[in-house]
Amino acid sequence: MLPTEDQSKPLPGQRKKQYRVLIADDEKATRILLTHFLKKMGYEPVDAVDGEACIEILEKEDIDLLLLDISMPKKDGFAVMSYLQEKGRTMPVIMVTASHDIPQTVKCIKMGAYEYLTKPLDVDRLQIVLRNAITESELQDKVSQLKKELKSKEIFRNIIGSTPAIRLAMEHAMQVMETELNVLILGESGTGKELFAQAIHEGSRRKNGPFVTINCAAITNELSDSLLFGHVKGSFTGANSDHTGFFEQADGGTIFLDEIGDMNLEIQAKVLRVLQEKKIRRVGEKKERAVDFRVISATHRDFSHAIHNNSFRDDLYYRLEEYPLYVPPLRDRREDIPLIARHFLEEFCSANNLELLTLTENAEEEMMEHDWPGNVRELKNAIQRTAISSKHTGEINSFILPGARSMHTAGKNASDGKLSPRNSSPRPSAKSGKIQSLDEIERLAIEEAYEACKRNPTKTAEALGIGRATLYRKLKKFGLN
Repeated sequence: MLPTEDQSKPLPGQRKKQYRVLIADDEKATRILLTHFLKKMGYEPVDAVDGEACIEILEKEDIDLLLLDISMPKKDGFAVMSYLQEKGRTMPVIMVTASHDIPQTVKCIKMGAYEYLTKPLDVDRLQIVLRNAITESELQDKVSQLKKELKSKEIFRNIIGSTPAIRLAMEHAMQVMETELNVLILGESGTGKELFAQAIHEGSRRKNGPFVTINCAAITNELSDSLLFGHVKGSFTGANSDHTGFFEQADGGTIFLDEIGDMNLEIQAKVLRVLQEKKIRRVGEKKERAVDFRVISATHRDFSHAIHNNSFRDDLYYRLEEYPLYVPPLRDRREDIPLIARHFLEEFCSANNLELLTLTENAEEEMMEHDWPGNVRELKNAIQRTAISSKHTGEINSFILPGARSMHTAGKNASDGKLSPRNSSPRPSAKSGKIQSLDEIERLAIEEAYEACKRNPTKTAEALGIGRATLYRKLKKFGLN
């Protein structure tokens, strides 16, 4: 029965997209007839002579709907359905057969078929089924997309921004989070790499397991075995009880190796072995323990330079970098800066019982102009300092803060250990007219030097021209430890 003229027109509500329908049937006459009908209905038909050819087409081409004969040579319709289930493909499938076999019908529906039609096909019935199948598929896609967006908002709730640069990083994180691939997060200091690591863990199948963070720069070679793998009571002097190492703590979850680029070579070799074998041995114990974990690591360093200089093992790097993820600096997403600043301002004022301050247009312009070499961390510090200085004015009008403009210079000088206290010391803002106490100036100078020297006490003390003991006293005095 041929479709009427009205039926051959584009369906009400049907998109301009021409849907591709794959006809899998070993009868040539059936394929020719269905091809003719589908073209009249406004679809783009593709045909396959058997189940094996059908699978090959599904692997290579985009197909919206499948008309699948049950009885075919090489691979039958049930084999094709099994393939779709294994691959997680959710396209609508309409099963076609020459028999009225009830058990076959039940089996088709259980395997996920949308509908079951018998030959000879009623073309009007076929058109209705095709239209309904595609409509339902579109609705399911919309629901799936909404669920994905809701999940994304929840998972990335601590990551603020909507610029293309940060959205791309989020999209890449979404793509990898449900896999078991090891992720290497690259980006400058202060960009929020740990927030991305936490988001990937929360969106993974390991979300109910532990999330264990290791600061690789803080692990010494003498303590590495005990910290990473644990020890048993009495294994060495001071081992008064059993201790579970970081890798064992992460069993069933995720281990986050922060600043992996600062890990020394001896410890790198030990970590590589654990990543390869997924087994650890506690200090003082003979038997090995199997551990199941996923690794997410982060660094601000250039690995190509480190590998070239033999300060980082290339075999460990390739283990860690199964999926690289780049987190952009603030200067590459300047439109996000006022949004992030307002978030930190609300957070700080609420935590310190201050009346909420407003950011003026002038303050936002100054924030947008600054490069923020310390990224989000530097911006947060600047917001907190400004909030304290401006708490009696009700608004923040200027971000020419004590030391804010000199941070970039301080960071450059700190790399060679020659940070100038004069350059990095805070100065009163000319616009605000605020004069700070000596204690406030000293605190800000130490804080900025400490951050610029990447929290290295020795370099900070040298840069400020004071002894380490004096620095520690100052850090404790101002609550900066």
